[in-house]
Amino acid sequence: MGGDGTINEVVNGFLVDSRPINREAVLVVLPLGTGSDFQKSLGIVSLDDAIQLISQERPGLIDLGRVDYQSPEGRRESRYFANVVSFGMGGEVAARAKNAVSKVSGKGAFLLATARVFLAYRPKTVELTVDGHRHGPFTITNIGIGNGRYHGGGMHVCPKALLDDGELEVTVIEALSSYELIRDIKVLYSENLYVHPRTHHLRGKRIAARSAETVSIEVDGEPLGALPLELTVVPAAIRVARRR
Repeated sequence: MGGDGTINEVVNGFLVDSRPINREAVLVVLPLGTGSDFQKSLGIVSLDDAIQLISQERPGLIDLGRVDYQSPEGRRESRYFANVVSFGMGGEVAARAKNAVSKVSGKGAFLLATARVFLAYRPKTVELTVDGHRHGPFTITNIGIGNGRYHGGGMHVCPKALLDDGELEVTVIEALSSYELIRDIKVLYSENLYVHPRTHHLRGKRIAARSAETVSIEVDGEPLGALPLELTVVPAAIRVARRR
């Protein structure tokens, strides 16, 4: 019961050394959190819908991702994730997403946090390596790496992502001016994200990111640390009640 951050805590209890503790265990998500973006990739449209899934017993195997990153204290740490890892503006927005609007609207809370962060945000330069191939360097507003499709209260950050295809989707949004962000926010939040000329789409099983600057990251909506990071897919990792 909860949102994406709570789900993250739970899925980290399903695995040890990237192997399930109990292959018969099933995760059922009752979406009661601030953002509740992961439920959308599961095809769950409401709390009642999620409750019905319990009796219908429709679990399916999904992938998870593993992220190795630098903690705020400078230690190398690792964590599994179900939905999305992002860095750049996303990491800083996540730190401010629990605000006065959170209890009314998850999307509104993230939009408010985004507006506040953008006033002070300076684009970062990041280099990516995807399955051994280098990309960039990119000067970014944000990079999202998704097992799921949505984050930020409904943004289609990785609109081509599938939970069970054994790969992660990568969305690069290059540096945008304040005017461009305001003008294009509807496109950047939509499933047509990749028509925007400042976006790039990549995909792979193993992804690394590094920067000479301090670049904050968030994992399933929770601010956890900074680059450098490495991500790998854990295929068919857990059983989840889902519509699709």
